[in-house]
Amino acid sequence: MKRAVKETEKPAVKTAPVAAAKETAVEKSEAVKTVAKAAEKTVKAAEKTVKEAAKKVEAVKEETKKTVAKAAEKKTATEKKAVKETVYLQYMGKEVDKDDLMKQIKEIWTKQMKKKVGEMKSVTLYLKPEENKVYYVVNGDVTGSLEI
Repeated sequence: MKRAVKETEKPAVKTAPVAAAKETAVEKSEAVKTVAKAAEKTVKAAEKTVKEAAKKVEAVKEETKKTVAKAAEKKTATEKKAVKETVYLQYMGKEVDKDDLMKQIKEIWTKQMKKKVGEMKSVTLYLKPEENKVYYVVNGDVTGSLEI
């Protein structure tokens, strides 16, 4: 037979699992807060890095603008300085043009010596009308002469 249970005899509710669950929830809440703080610090550091990178990009951009402006200015100055030169040697009824001499030297350089015009870095001419010759030195070491 069943016995009637008095209120004072009711089985005690087990409070230990509830307390443990509360404690676990509190611990998890603290862990979430810690992770959130760490994430916030990481985000702030990333924002700072992005801002610094943007400043560097802007500085490089400005430096590039300055460099391009200087190059353009230099080119303009060079263009202003470029003067067409024409040199003629007139001697005993003959006339020799510097440009014709250079043309002949370039022809010797390319056809006889089998070199490219782009390899010519400097050309020095020595005009000797008394010998009826023009002596030349290319790149400081290749020499030759032409009849005037």
